[in-house]
Amino acid sequence: MIKKIGITGQNGFVGSHLYNTLGLKPDRYERIDFKKDYFEDNEKLDEFVRQCDVIVHLAAMNRHLNPEIIYNCNLDLVKKLIDSLERTGSQAHVLFSSSSQEEKDNLYGKSKKQGRELFLKWTEKSGGKFTGMVIPNVFGPFGKPNYNSFIATFCYKLTHGEIPAVDTDGEVSLIYVGELVQEIINQIEIPETNGLYKIPHTSVNKVSEVLAKLEHYKSLYFDNGEIPQLDSKFDLQLFNTFRCYFDIKNHYPVKFTQHTDPRGAFVEIIRLGIGGQCSFSTTVPGITRGNHFHTRKIERFAVIKGKALIQLRKIDTDDVLDFYLDGNEPAYVDMPIWYTHNIKNIGEEELYTIFWINEPFNQEDADTYFVEV
Repeated sequence: MIKKIGITGQNGFVGSHLYNTLGLKPDRYERIDFKKDYFEDNEKLDEFVRQCDVIVHLAAMNRHLNPEIIYNCNLDLVKKLIDSLERTGSQAHVLFSSSSQEEKDNLYGKSKKQGRELFLKWTEKSGGKFTGMVIPNVFGPFGKPNYNSFIATFCYKLTHGEIPAVDTDGEVSLIYVGELVQEIINQIEIPETNGLYKIPHTSVNKVSEVLAKLEHYKSLYFDNGEIPQLDSKFDLQLFNTFRCYFDIKNHYPVKFTQHTDPRGAFVEIIRLGIGGQCSFSTTVPGITRGNHFHTRKIERFAVIKGKALIQLRKIDTDDVLDFYLDGNEPAYVDMPIWYTHNIKNIGEEELYTIFWINEPFNQEDADTYFVEV
């Protein structure tokens, strides 16, 4: 049976990742779209609630100069959703994103704890199903700098000519947004719940050590195109997060350095701190390859002969980025995760392309999703 799932805050950091991941399994989940203005229109909110088997309530305010505004906003959103659940007689499974800040003496934490308690009261009265998820610090691609995570702030500054600094050093418990999304989906699939689930962190890192890793990625990869050595799952997650903060339109294509002599030319395609799979292709004029995206893989397209158009589009946007490459000036474009991409031969001769990806193709776990750019 297909579950109908709605996400308040579906365009936010965690919400957009959850929305897009659910979209990878259309035979299992149907996404009920939510818009921010539904909270100001009871009719639209009720129509949304009526359609949902599951509601993941992520909409919230995280930061504001006035903490009381955060507190009032977050509780107001909870009350509006509960009012709609009561008006419609909904039996939906509600999942609520609380925070490890619950235990701290601040108004944001209080708004989360009290919101969770209000949902529990609704459950007791209505017989509905509720999961209150206490979530550790989240990081990952597309988080807002100076808002969602210190990692987002560091990544943005390092890729935009600014110098990040550590305000308060210390160890931070973290979870990658992709891991959090899988935890939420796991909770959606549990038939019964006790109302509270503390999502475990997946790594503990010192702030200064995270910054040192990111500075290393900037020096090696952002400035020189070398893929760094990635010794752990966290390193891969951090590196893929870092890559998503590039000004992609202006960073690519990156031209190779050619070494020529009477014999011809020599070009180094990629310098690696990790292994992977390297492939070569020829493409006849007018043909397009690709039209797929990855959620974890690192990939490079290098054009060495012929003329190519490489296109990228983040899968939840309409903005298509066009890059024109010519083998007379060999160049490459790297593919950020969650960007569908293709390459087309726009010349009159065969196109020669070298592809590198950080893991060999595995039919059982391909991490390759076909979507037209």
